[in-house]
Amino acid sequence: MAQQQQETPTKAKVVDIHTHMYPPDYVKILESRDTIPLVRSFPGAPDPRLILLAAEVPSLDEAAKEGAPVPGRPLTKHYSSLDQKIHFMDTHGIDISVVSLANPWLDFLSPQEAGPLAESISEGFAQMCAQHPGRLFFFAALPLTAPLDTILASVAHVSRLKHCRGIILGTSGLGKGLDDPALLPIFSAVAAANLTVFLHPHYGLPNDVWGPRASAEYGHVLPLALGFPMETTIAVARMYLAGVFDRVRDLRMLLAHSGGTLPFLAGRIESCIMHDGQLVREGRAGPERRTIWDVLKEQIYLDAVVYSDLGVKAAIDASGADRLMFGTDHPFFPPLTSDEQGEWESVTLNAAAVSKAIGEGTAENEAIMGGNAVRVLRLYE
Repeated sequence: MAQQQQETPTKAKVVDIHTHMYPPDYVKILESRDTIPLVRSFPGAPDPRLILLAAEVPSLDEAAKEGAPVPGRPLTKHYSSLDQKIHFMDTHGIDISVVSLANPWLDFLSPQEAGPLAESISEGFAQMCAQHPGRLFFFAALPLTAPLDTILASVAHVSRLKHCRGIILGTSGLGKGLDDPALLPIFSAVAAANLTVFLHPHYGLPNDVWGPRASAEYGHVLPLALGFPMETTIAVARMYLAGVFDRVRDLRMLLAHSGGTLPFLAGRIESCIMHDGQLVREGRAGPERRTIWDVLKEQIYLDAVVYSDLGVKAAIDASGADRLMFGTDHPFFPPLTSDEQGEWESVTLNAAAVSKAIGEGTAENEAIMGGNAVRVLRLYE
């Protein structure tokens, strides 16, 4: 009898659900602007600089002088080159990436130009994905400054694009936050189209929160390390208090940076609701309601861009190992001491955090590193 051949185990997929690109047409718009967001070139800087934060604006004039410190982020080819994205994936063993436009998305455009540009950018991402079958998918950006009918038409448009799996959304929504009732028809349309909302921060907290020494002495550490996570936490808490998740039960949201501080503060949010006199009087704090914990385990997914095993464990405890997904935040946080064409510490830190939290080679590890994303986002060509 012929010896039975052993089947080779199928290698688990590694999926990056938090990875960004700025298409060339988008960069041209930023280069034409006089207010943030904008792109500027400076003497002595090899690459143009992306200026996103209000704290960077005061130094723009000074930076134009020879030898002065340069604000913003270097806009290297990692931001806009498809070949570079694929090289980055290959270098880090990433099988699939779900690419999205980075902040500030389309929120700064006029109502007239937002719709056409949103369609153009989505078509551009779709074409990129088609060039690498099975390796690339994307989250689309909606023209949120446009009239409602234009936004809903955009949702319908991207839902028909083969490789689109959701939309990326900032915390300002239509300008009044994510508890704005005007967003409900948009959330409903997105949910009905089986698209996931990838919620990503950008607008941060007021600059004066960081104190008078921050801009001169602390770099971007406070707004990025603390402002972004708190921005996400506040946005989702407002949605919960406004009843958005109950009104749109099919809404599914993937929160950047492991949900900000939600895994740590959900218990405190619950305690404050239970003890709030107004909510108690209005019958909104009773035991029959869905808690923030329920929402975290039923309608919310978290990425694993948290850089520590303690953060990964908190995210798992809050939402579940079956709802956590690996991400890199490429092209932000490049290596400081090594070639950008090699391995990035920001990526290996996230992967190591997952392995340390739950064990390398475990079923949960494989799920977080790719299996959950494949299942939830239907990442099949």
